[in-house]
Amino acid sequence: MENIALTEAVYYVLLSLHNPLHGYGIMQNVEGLSNGRVRLAAGTLYGAISNMVEKGWIKALPGEKSSRKKEYIITESGKAIAQAELLRLKELVINGENIIGGSDYEKNN
Repeated sequence: MENIALTEAVYYVLLSLHNPLHGYGIMQNVEGLSNGRVRLAAGTLYGAISNMVEKGWIKALPGEKSSRKKEYIITESGKAIAQAELLRLKELVINGENIIGGSDYEKNN
């Protein structure tokens, strides 16, 4: 597996798709997970979805032909990518706390 850093948007989309969701549901879930800090525009979301489908990290679920809403779900490959990113982020936090001192930083801010 390649060693890559995900954008916040891609990471949150992968987390969101552990349950099937359509585009608007993904937008709402990402906003909720980030406490409103990350808001995905439609163009950003659908560009990311297209890229992740192409890489095999997520897949579209078969839907009703009459529905325009396409639902997506994370694949095993996508789960491995999300897990690798989680480990990378944990390493960043541990290194930052070791140098900055997590609890002292929180007290001063």
